[in-house]
Amino acid sequence: MTINEKESLAQFVIDLAKKNGADEIAIDISNDSGVDIQYRDGEIEQLQEAQQSGLSINVYVNHKYSSHSTNDLDRDSLKKFVEQAVLSTKFLTADKFRSLPDPKLYPTNFDMDLELFDHKFGEIDTEFRLNTVKEVYEAAKSKSDKIISVAAGYGDGTFHSLKVHSNGFSASKEGSSFSVGAEVTVRDGDARPEDWFYIQSRFKDEIPDLKTIGEKAADGALNKIGQSKVKSGKYSMLVENRAAMGLVSMLMSPLSAAAIQQKSSYLDGMLNKNITSNILTIVDDPFILKGLGSRIFDEQGIASEKRTVIEKGILKTYFVDDYYGRKLGMKINGGSSSNLIFQTGKKSFNETVTSLNKAIWVTSFNGGNSNSTTGDFSYGVSGFLIENGKLVKPINEMNISGNAKDFWKRLVEMLNDPYPYAKWQVPSMLFDDISFSGS
Repeated sequence: MTINEKESLAQFVIDLAKKNGADEIAIDISNDSGVDIQYRDGEIEQLQEAQQSGLSINVYVNHKYSSHSTNDLDRDSLKKFVEQAVLSTKFLTADKFRSLPDPKLYPTNFDMDLELFDHKFGEIDTEFRLNTVKEVYEAAKSKSDKIISVAAGYGDGTFHSLKVHSNGFSASKEGSSFSVGAEVTVRDGDARPEDWFYIQSRFKDEIPDLKTIGEKAADGALNKIGQSKVKSGKYSMLVENRAAMGLVSMLMSPLSAAAIQQKSSYLDGMLNKNITSNILTIVDDPFILKGLGSRIFDEQGIASEKRTVIEKGILKTYFVDDYYGRKLGMKINGGSSSNLIFQTGKKSFNETVTSLNKAIWVTSFNGGNSNSTTGDFSYGVSGFLIENGKLVKPINEMNISGNAKDFWKRLVEMLNDPYPYAKWQVPSMLFDDISFSGS
């Protein structure tokens, strides 16, 4: 479906919805395609290709609100779909805060090219995809005869959508994505340690060396052979950049306006106050070229803006969507993050390890939970014991627990290795005096 055909269809739906009694309506017409390949132990376990078109609408009738979606874009079918959507909305309870965003919140500049779509995508064929996943598999499998299973994966996809609001917003967006990686399991007596390494990219030509991807996954699993618990106590905690993304989620979730309004945020009332150590600065930047989270507008059509989330430990903003912003009387700035960029330090991973006398390098968090209302958390961890500046042995079945209010004050160093293959480019982090429970 061309962009002109989508625009015509959107106007058809708007006219039909208003004819049936809708005050306002938001429409999203999308076309998505994707291929996913899983190659396990020398055989193709899954090869799935999907193409999907869909239409979703948000309907507003006298401040009553509902959302609906369909994959049937035939106009005769859409007549009944829209009629039923508007009719069902009329039976709901009114909420004075439900309406489309103020048009003043919409972008004014749609000419910015964030380079989110790989125009060479059409050149990709099945042979390339299969060769890619097999090369990653072979690179991992050939590392050691202790490897008992390798599952290599490859995925790519494109999306194109048109978003139209009846109060004046109309814009389209498109993008492409690639993912490549592997999961590896090794033999260690009765134990079966495992690890993974996956990357994401907007462009095929920016996928890293495939041999390196497979070897990183294999090395991660092989290095876990001999895992055991170590003595409970307080250690410095060095968190690998990939694993650190889980910690950042614990910090970001309480920043939503929804969490604040629902009294489920321990950071309520902390705007412009200290919430972490002063070495943490995080910027939300939606305008990074080729960024995995880049965008000109968010899901509500609200204009994206570059903003500082935390500056030297001080909370500078919440993520405020239109609905909860109205309820709270807060400035609306969009209800989610885009690309999170962290101010990094100067030390490399190796330099940091050599400076530590007694520490645990955490490479993964294995289960657990965090409570965004109180800040309490508990996580299982695995990684490596560090003594006198050296990695001594792999560890697992250890736990950390505490409260986020205290935990983030113990952050003492940001390393210089931000993880480049995710929306949140988190570097490795060093915390001081963290309580570990183990043997």
